[in-house]
Amino acid sequence: MVEMDGVGSKYHQQTLNFSIDIHQQGISKCFDDDGRPKRTGTVWTASAHIITAVIGSGVLSLAWAIAQLGWIAGPIVMVLFSAITYYTSTLLSDCYRTGDPVTGKRNYTYMDAIQSNFGGNGFKVKLCGLVQYINLFGVAIGYTIAASTSMMAIERSNCYHKSGGKDPCHMNSNMYMISFGIVEIIFSQIPGFDQLWWLSIVAAVMSFTYSTIGLGLGIGKVIENRGVGGSLTGITIGTVTQTEKVWRTMQALGDIAFAYSYSLILVEIQDTVKSPPSESKTMKKASFISVAVTSIFYMLCGCFGYAAFGDASPGNLLTGFGFYNPYWLLDIANAAIVIHLVGSYQVYCQPLFAFVEKHAARMLPDSDFVNKEIEIPIPGFHSYKVNLFRLVWRTIYVMVSTVISMLLPFFNDIGGLLGAFGFWPLTVYFPVEMYINQKRIPKWSTKWICLQILSMACLLMTIGAAAGSIAGIAIDLQTYKPFKTNY
Repeated sequence: MVEMDGVGSKYHQQTLNFSIDIHQQGISKCFDDDGRPKRTGTVWTASAHIITAVIGSGVLSLAWAIAQLGWIAGPIVMVLFSAITYYTSTLLSDCYRTGDPVTGKRNYTYMDAIQSNFGGNGFKVKLCGLVQYINLFGVAIGYTIAASTSMMAIERSNCYHKSGGKDPCHMNSNMYMISFGIVEIIFSQIPGFDQLWWLSIVAAVMSFTYSTIGLGLGIGKVIENRGVGGSLTGITIGTVTQTEKVWRTMQALGDIAFAYSYSLILVEIQDTVKSPPSESKTMKKASFISVAVTSIFYMLCGCFGYAAFGDASPGNLLTGFGFYNPYWLLDIANAAIVIHLVGSYQVYCQPLFAFVEKHAARMLPDSDFVNKEIEIPIPGFHSYKVNLFRLVWRTIYVMVSTVISMLLPFFNDIGGLLGAFGFWPLTVYFPVEMYINQKRIPKWSTKWICLQILSMACLLMTIGAAAGSIAGIAIDLQTYKPFKTNY
């Protein structure tokens, strides 16, 4: 009887161990190695996020940028920026995990990656955070301006068509910015990146839509003109002064940098990707696909836009009224821009939203206002969870960015300044320094010297681009009245 009890006890223990193993396997299927819910992102969702971030309103200023640089320097600079962006994004994707690329500690944000790689260097972490989050906030302002410009372009093209070109169709941008802000307040309640995949895919489709229309109209204009506009050295002195030529050339560099920039959200996008294969491999593939696709689109849109209009290339190809007809096609293109920017705004703002909310949760762990999720049942759907802090803080954020957009409605100059401000530190300097630190590349080795030359060259371009954009904003401010910008 005692032996039977022992056998029974062993049998019970084996059954218990088996049950624990099955339970742990079940948990491992639901959770990743860091205890968070299983990530489900793929090469294609990551590519959609990147394309949504990259093919933004910046594509529409590329014809203007190439017009400042000319047929030789323009395409060369675009290829150069795409190559630099892709190369440094591969360096940055290796920094998602610290140590082993498969099992190392995950870095959920760009700042986490800086913290892990530079350890006690709090200055670098704070500098990275400052530059990243100011840039993200700046992008929200830039996209609000761009969206309102496209919404006005729809009304203006219809007005111009009805009046047969007799009515100048002037209008104020404020109502359009407010309308865009209201839509963003609603979408800003999407909790995080992992729930944004559908919006990114819609936005990516929209970006291809308006880029293709812009490209098609550019080709049509070249055929209509029976010739290619522009010159080898760009806009001629006489059309602009020598000083303006210098400032515009520098600003063009900032516009191109802004058009390619996505490094500031790369780590956050990578944190949505499942494994195996390792997240860095998936991200490198997604970066290659995205940069290749966007570079082809950029080259075609920028070059055909310049070929169509030459020195007169507008700052925004679809809203600067380089094109008037067919007006219905312009309306479709500008509507696609607005839809794309709704998604792009959210992709860029999510890292900043997450940073503030995590910091608030750490500071006030017992606050129901900050931490409590209120479930609201929706018939026929899953219940929606509302967090009061998220609701209030994100609403205030969108309102503030909208008001600043109404104060500073300079699309090209703001875009150039944002590109300049974020390009060198976030796209080049930090990825290069983290890669050197992680791979333990010896100082003064050939690879170390090459990486430092790349970094310094990009720093000089950034300084020049920032100077050009600031000069452009200074010129705009001479004829500017707050909240009374009319087009």
